[in-house]
Amino acid sequence: MSYIRLSILSFTILFLSSCESDSRNITERGDSAIQSTLAGQNLYSKYCARCHGPDVMGSDKGPPLIHKIYEPDHHADASFYRAVKMGSRAHHWKFGDMPPINRVSEAEVTEIINYVRDEQRKAGIN
Repeated sequence: MSYIRLSILSFTILFLSSCESDSRNITERGDSAIQSTLAGQNLYSKYCARCHGPDVMGSDKGPPLIHKIYEPDHHADASFYRAVKMGSRAHHWKFGDMPPINRVSEAEVTEIINYVRDEQRKAGIN
């Protein structure tokens, strides 16, 4: 076998093996993201759906989180952490003030935010 053919064959084997490794990492990251989204959805249902609606589209008690007002450039994740921890004064909607939700841990808020942001992306809100 010529040197050039051997080089091409070696490169191809290395390339294919690296692609397989990359696809496993993507799958692992995908599984982790799916698990995080499911955890966030469950926590959202437990703590948030009563006011913000079971589908994140709001209710007669609270605003929709699938709205351009809540896109990351306008309401960063920090505003969600702050609203859960300290409550939030009504300023965009007429639902009244949001009370603090003390029984939700910071880690749980992170999962909820991940779920809400995922739902926003699905709705075209980035």
